[in-house]
Formats: sequence, structure tokens, C-alpha cells
Amino acid sequence: HSPISLPRLTADEMKVIDYEVMKHAYAAHRALGRLCDESIYHTDLAERLAAAGLGPIHREFPLTVSFRGFSHSYFVDLVVANRAIYELKTHTSLTPAHDAQLLNYLLLANAARGKLINFRPSSVDSRFVNAPLDAPGRHRFAVHRDCDNPFISLVIDLLSDWGTGLETALYLRAFIDLLGGEASVARQLPMFRADVPLGNQRFLLAAPDTAFIVTSLGSVESSHCHHLRRLLDPSPISRLFWVNIALHDLTITTIHRSTSLKSIPTS
Repeated sequence: HSPISLPRLTADEMKVIDYEVMKHAYAAHRALGRLCDESIYHTDLAERLAAAGLGPIHREFPLTVSFRGFSHSYFVDLVVANRAIYELKTHTSLTPAHDAQLLNYLLLANAARGKLINFRPSSVDSRFVNAPLDAPGRHRFAVHRDCDNPFISLVIDLLSDWGTGLETALYLRAFIDLLGGEASVARQLPMFRADVPLGNQRFLLAAPDTAFIVTSLGSVESSHCHHLRRLLDPSPISRLFWVNIALHDLTITTIHRSTSLKSIPTS
């Protein structure tokens, strides 16, 4: 859900807007230096863009994603001229996590391009981020599962509604909320090697004897499955659903314990 529909800009269209935006980003940096808080650059750049006639300028532009009783909102730093998305940073350097954050916003808004601007370096640093798929493309994915289960049905229904490509933490937050919330789903469970107690391990439970984990690997890797089984074996959990959300594949793999079961404590 977005207050306005943003266009899918071509590279040339984005460059035309960005040429003007970056002139004012450099001006803000020259005037303020590199040590201000992010909110200061945010306000100054927005005011400069509006004064230059590049409006409307939207600050903290809301993007809300919902499914059944779950809802979560994100807030984009700047939307310029009802067209271009910008995220502003004050970090030593831009990181892949910043790219991932902006990509998540682009996919939610069904926008094709956006830009990161970092004011902390001695000169302004910036880079474009492009979304690989539009909304219809994110809803074209194959489903691979090895059993039927209410939790698996929930996963498929949510992905059918939202599509792939969004940040893993969002899918995970939704599953936890829809299963009853953190207090009901997250459990610290005892781990044993033979009869040696090893301490407690945090699991997310889809059912009393069933845990789940969510990843966004490019493909399902047998080595990861092997390590999940090794995680499961010292636990009292009988099985684990591994949910892997790739761009074109949703794979739900059931992993069973290979050692004798221990009962799950009730508290």
C-alpha cells in the first residue's frame, strides 16, 4: 500500500532527475560538512529540492505491507517529484545492507530504480540500486514442497499475495505474528550431546514439535540442509521446516531428527 503510484523509471529518466538532486546534495554537503546527523541532511536536502521547484517532495514516504491480521510499515527517506526514491545515509561507507534496504523499498513500491546518498565521507558518495523484477515478475515462482501442513499452506498463501524478493526479516516477522507472536513462537530449548547438557538454543515453532527457519538463498544447498539437521539432532524438536524464498522458487524442505527424541519442556 502506497499513498501514490510511483512510475517505473527508465535509466535515462532517473538520470535526468538525479542530475538535479545531486547538485543540491553536493551543495548541502558543502554547507554542512560531513559530521551532521542524518536528519539534518534530510531536512536540508528536502528544503533545497522544494525551493528549486523539484516538488512535490515526500519525506518519510510510507510503504505498508499487510496480510490477514499482519501489517508492517516502512518509511522511505525521500520521494522526489512523485517519481524517484532516495535513501540518505551518514555512514563511513555504503554497504550491501544499505543496497538491500533500498531494494526492499523499490520492490514494495514496484519502482525500478532508486539511489543511496551518503553524506559522511569527505565527499558525497552515492550509487544507484535497480530492482530486478516488477510486481508481476515477483509473483511468478514455482513451489517445491515435500508434504502438506497448515504452516506450509500459510507460507504459500503469503508468498502468493506478496511475491518473492522482499527482505527475509519481513517474511519471518509475518510468520511469527500470524502464528501467535514472539511469546508463543520463540522458545529456548535444551540441547544435548548424548546425555551432556549443552545449554539452550532458540527455535521458532510452527507447532509444539516442529520448528521452522526462513532463508533467501539463491538455491537450496545440500550443505545447508546438512547443517540444519546437525542443529536439529541435539534438540528435542522432531522436525524442522526449511523455507527458502528465492526469486523464482519457493522451496519448503522437511528435515527430521535422526536421533532419539527428547520431550519438549512445557515451560
